[in-house]
Amino acid sequence: MQTTLLIMAAGIGSRFGGGIKQLEPVDEAGHIIMDYSIHDAIEAGFNKVVFIIRKDIENEFKEVIGDRIAGICSEHNVTVDYAFQDINDIPGVLPEGRTKPWGTGQAVLAAKDVLTTPFIVINADDYYGKEGFRAVHEYLVNGGQSCMAGFVLKNTLSDNGGVTRGICKMDAENNLTEVVETKNIVKTAEGAEADGVKLDVDSLVSMNMWGLTPDFLKTLEEGFKEFFEKEVPANPLKAEYLIPTFIGELLSEGKMSVKVLRTNDTWYGMTYKEDVAAVKESFSKMLENGTYKGDLFSDL
Repeated sequence: MQTTLLIMAAGIGSRFGGGIKQLEPVDEAGHIIMDYSIHDAIEAGFNKVVFIIRKDIENEFKEVIGDRIAGICSEHNVTVDYAFQDINDIPGVLPEGRTKPWGTGQAVLAAKDVLTTPFIVINADDYYGKEGFRAVHEYLVNGGQSCMAGFVLKNTLSDNGGVTRGICKMDAENNLTEVVETKNIVKTAEGAEADGVKLDVDSLVSMNMWGLTPDFLKTLEEGFKEFFEKEVPANPLKAEYLIPTFIGELLSEGKMSVKVLRTNDTWYGMTYKEDVAAVKESFSKMLENGTYKGDLFSDL
């Protein structure tokens, strides 16, 4: 069965070079986090990769990442395609002074013409681990419509400051009922807290790893039109169309069902500059214990 890995990479800086976290090597071979995500997705069975980028970084992106990945993918019968997120690709008029992108919902919509199979959507600069890719792939190929990898909160925290996480509420069958956006979650001696309120570190959180089908894109597009009619006039310069927020609205209206698939893998990201050293150390350990090979794609 054909399945697609959709990578949201439009946020990569417009000038490639130092200081762009998506391009920070995490191992001695020079691989970036995105390489590991692509490896894990192919290993899980995904056979198409779509990068969502901006048109103005296309040449540099292909030079630094895309062409190299396309070469690797061709050896494994995996195709590579591109979609372009454009601030002007909207069901209305661009508000004067607006420079902020429209968010993850619009990013996914940018790929609607190349998404013809069930797909998993991820952030370019997050490491998710192997378990989530396997679980989402299995769910999709067995006819599942919508799912989300649920990460254990304690496996997603930073030692270097507060983070924002969407804490999941579920019913007895692990169907998502609500995502509670919780800001400034910090590690404590007892576990974690947000603004002085203790949190259950074993609760599941959303890290923007969704399994969806092309049918969802029609709903997403309709929602974007409604967003433009209702949200944008109220906050023309900063309103964002975000996948978790939109899915949360559909859940509350009983218009969607999302299965939460627990993953025990540790999530890594570079929220803070100080996270870089710890992330590199974690990849070093995974290479040492055989989770990955130094020649990353050689085991596929």
